[in-house]
Amino acid sequence: MIRRIDHIGLVSPSWQEARDVLLVKMGFPVADWKGAGEKGVYFAPERTVNYFLQVGEGETVIEVIVPQDDTSGAARFLAKRGPGLHHIGYAVDNVEGEAARLSGEGLRRVDLGPGATAAFFYPKEVHGVLTELVPFETPGVRLHSR
Repeated sequence: MIRRIDHIGLVSPSWQEARDVLLVKMGFPVADWKGAGEKGVYFAPERTVNYFLQVGEGETVIEVIVPQDDTSGAARFLAKRGPGLHHIGYAVDNVEGEAARLSGEGLRRVDLGPGATAAFFYPKEVHGVLTELVPFETPGVRLHSR
């Protein structure tokens, strides 16, 4: 069961560019409980540094994805489409169970390889938006990890 939107993923060429808009102009605070503050969290499988911002008083965060090279999926996305919306992450009770249900509905799953704790679905089948399923957990306890 999809519980809620967990996060909105935005891709940016740099933390400073995203920071200038999201922190300075829009006023979103860094969600220290979700990641490593303004240092960000290095996500090795995608070679990105990810930052998390709190959206209001709710449980949703914005994940800012900054590619660290020119060849990662996020880097290719940025080169093709520019900065902006990358994906929507939904918190679910059971990632594999919900992923199987969505696959049964005809959505094509991205192969993340063994050990992945999230599931992604290609944009073409989800109204043009890359879609991620992540485990539902109580806010304030989960740090971003593979």
